[in-house]
Amino acid sequence: IPTLLVSPVLGTVFFAYLGRYAGLRDDTFYVIGNGVLAVTGPCVFGGTMALGNERRYQTLAAVLGTPAPRGAILLGRALPYVVNGIVVAIAVTAVSTLLLDVHISLAAVPGLLLVWLVAALACTAFGLALGAVGMRLRDVWVISNTVWVALWLVSGANVPRADLPGWLAAVGAVLPLAHGIDAARAIAAEGALAAGRADLAVEAGVGLAWAGIAAVLFRVFERSSRRSAALDLG
Repeated sequence: IPTLLVSPVLGTVFFAYLGRYAGLRDDTFYVIGNGVLAVTGPCVFGGTMALGNERRYQTLAAVLGTPAPRGAILLGRALPYVVNGIVVAIAVTAVSTLLLDVHISLAAVPGLLLVWLVAALACTAFGLALGAVGMRLRDVWVISNTVWVALWLVSGANVPRADLPGWLAAVGAVLPLAHGIDAARAIAAEGALAAGRADLAVEAGVGLAWAGIAAVLFRVFERSSRRSAALDLG
C-alpha cells in the first residue's frame, strides 16, 4: 500500500502544487499524467521480478525445465501485474481527483480504462525485458530503478515533453507511457476515445515491440545460461 498507492498519490500532489507555483500546468495535467504513470510500480518492477527473482532464489532451472511454450510462460507471468497496474491507476487517479478537486467527465472514463490497460501491458512487457536481462546480470535492480526514475521525466507525466531536450523526448518516445499519457490527456479533455486513438495505437505498438524484445532476450539468455551453467545465483 505505501509503495503502490500512497507514494504515487503523494507524488501527484507534490507535482501539482509545484506546477501551481511555477505556473506551468493545471492540476488536471498532473492527475491524468501520474494516473497513467502509476502503472510503472506494479508493472515494470513486477515484470522484472517475474524473471529476475527466479534466478535470485534459484528456481529458474525449474521454470526453464518445463516443456510449456516460452510465450505462455511470459504471458502467464505478465497478467497478474497488468491487473494490478490497472487497479493502482484507478485508485491513484480517483484519490488524486478528490484531493485536488479535479473533475474528469464520466464520458472519458471508458477511454481512460483502455489507456490504463494498454499502458499496463506495455510497462509489463518492458519489465519482462529487464527481467530477461536479469537472467545474466547479478543485480538487475540498479537498471530497473534507474529506468523507473527516468520514466518520471521522459514520459511527460510531470514535465511536458515539448519542454525536454530533443534527445530526451526521443528516448521517451520509444519507452512505454509517453504516448499513453498523451492519449489519456486528449481523452480527458475531449471526453471521447477518438481524441486519443492515434496516440493509443502508438502506445500499443511500443508495447508490442517491447514484448518481442522480451521474448527474444528470454530465449537468448536461456540458451547462454544453459551453456555457461549460470541459471542460478550462488
